[in-house]
Amino acid sequence: MPKPSFSDSPRALLVLIAGPYRTGTNGDPQRIHANRRRLESYGLPIYERGHVPIVSEWVAIPIMHAAAGLAADDRVFETYQYPVAHRLLECCDAVLRIPGESRGADADVARARDLGLAIYSDVLELPLWPITTDSGP
Repeated sequence: MPKPSFSDSPRALLVLIAGPYRTGTNGDPQRIHANRRRLESYGLPIYERGHVPIVSEWVAIPIMHAAAGLAADDRVFETYQYPVAHRLLECCDAVLRIPGESRGADADVARARDLGLAIYSDVLELPLWPITTDSGP
């Protein structure tokens, strides 16, 4: 296990979680949902290291629903999911690429590299950021 180290970054990182979403599901909504839950399961560990997690589907799904109703077919998915993810990456500081075959996640990593973002393959690689206990105003 890597030794914890505190970040010298001036702020917490916005970390995109990239991994399988539709890959290997054959369009089965239950399997897609299970993949999304797996992506989301990395959110708390990222947050506990002091950073802000995001899954691109959290942003893309409402856009896809607005474009096509509740049934986002492959055409709608291809039209919106990847462009949304790539725009979102322009706002991110890093990507956590979780295990599993995914052409979309691989494209996210390639785009993140082009943008000069940090790429991690394990939550424990993320630097620790001092967590404040600020309860607000």
